[in-house]
Amino acid sequence: MIEVLKEAIDLTKEYLKKRGFGLSRIIESKGFDKNAAIRDAKEVVNQSEETRKRFEILAREVFKKFKACLTIVEINNYRKDNDAIDIIYKKLQGDKIEVDISDIIKELHTIVDEAITPAAQSIYDKGRIYDISKIDFGKLKEEFQKSHKKNTTVQCLKNQVERRLDLMLQRNPLRLDYHKRYQEIIAEYNKEKDRITIEETFAELLKFIDDLDEEDRRAVREGLTEEDLALFDLICKPDLKPKDRNRIKDIARQLLDNLKDEKLRIDNWREKESTKAEVKTFIHDFLWDDTTGLPVGVYSPEEVNEKTELVFDHIFRQYEDAEHNIYAAA
Repeated sequence: MIEVLKEAIDLTKEYLKKRGFGLSRIIESKGFDKNAAIRDAKEVVNQSEETRKRFEILAREVFKKFKACLTIVEINNYRKDNDAIDIIYKKLQGDKIEVDISDIIKELHTIVDEAITPAAQSIYDKGRIYDISKIDFGKLKEEFQKSHKKNTTVQCLKNQVERRLDLMLQRNPLRLDYHKRYQEIIAEYNKEKDRITIEETFAELLKFIDDLDEEDRRAVREGLTEEDLALFDLICKPDLKPKDRNRIKDIARQLLDNLKDEKLRIDNWREKESTKAEVKTFIHDFLWDDTTGLPVGVYSPEEVNEKTELVFDHIFRQYEDAEHNIYAAA
């Protein structure tokens, strides 16, 4: 068992060494030097999504084998190696949870002072307010070029964007264009093995986050709640007249209110074919009705059926019942 543990540790150390980092730096250094060593370890691990995942797999194998050897005296010969690997692993996991855009910008404090104009909204930094849209991205990229942790910074931005995108897509399925654009940014980044474009990727991610902020504020601009906006987007279609567009907003609000007051109060409504059919029929009848439904002459019968399917699919995915849904959870 000890030999198997040694092999797992050696594989992990060799993996780091091939990328230019010796694990002994973390073991032997202290204070600021140790912090710098951990930073450099994260940087080589974060060279790409693949390198990070590979390190995490190797590290988990070490931890599993170390735990299996806890009752063996010789384990103490490998404790420092295990602890050093554990530090890197935990720091990587912490980045996924804790770091946000304001933390990243604070680290680029010089460019923050020069390139970001105080504004009425957006990111707080201990009392200061930053508007991402006011950033001079040319200067920001110049400052980013000086960073010793480019890979880690981009990885942290990716983590934040992915969390936000996941929630935003759950709230509104018609935001797939944002997901596609994000995938294009990351695909371009991963394609450049020499990382010449990493500064451009950093700037693109920040701009993309600004666009996500704008999308988050769209419900307020439309005079709708976030969940009303999702139904509005599903029901709406291009080139509507202003009066018809306002009518669609009213329909979205009223349809959702009626569903919550009635059909979504049925216990476990998603588990029975009969209750699912009731909900779908209710949505169709509401959209078809001359009084409550879509504007006559603007939507064809086929379009009413199409919108019914879209709304039902959304309601089915996101509403366990009237009180338990993605919006209430958020």
